Amino acid sequence: MGNEIRLDAVDREILFHLASDGRLTNVELARRVGLTPPPCLRRVKRLEDAGVIAGYRAVIDPAATGRGLEVLLDIEIQAQDLKTVQEFETTVAAYEEVTELRRMFGRPDYLMRVAVADHAAYEAFMSGKLIGLPGLLRVESHLTMKLIKSNR
Repeated sequence: MGNEIRLDAVDREILFHLASDGRLTNVELARRVGLTPPPCLRRVKRLEDAGVIAGYRAVIDPAATGRGLEVLLDIEIQAQDLKTVQEFETTVAAYEEVTELRRMFGRPDYLMRVAVADHAAYEAFMSGKLIGLPGLLRVESHLTMKLIKSNR
């Protein structure tokens, strides 16, 4: 988002409702935020054009697609050159199991989210794809006991 856009209370209300249910019709959205449909649609279009609304998507149940085990990984690399860092990022980001990859300030160097079917699939991912990558120094896995809140 290059240009800052000012959001008023109605814009924030629109964003709240669309974040909860992106399939709302414009008529229903307008009703919920107290507008008539044409100005509501103009506001949504303005928010989309400005990049505030970056897109719409379906939220998929990971277990229903065979990806019920989610593991968070702290990754540290030992790389002294930009080429190794870029190759590491490109390689890891292309793995289907990796659902999120963030380069961090400080330690760890990366936070990675991996979704697989079960513990055996996770072990296969680790030994078959991750371990042995150039520059990889340390991996620490965190398994979730209970998901309390997620905005994804």
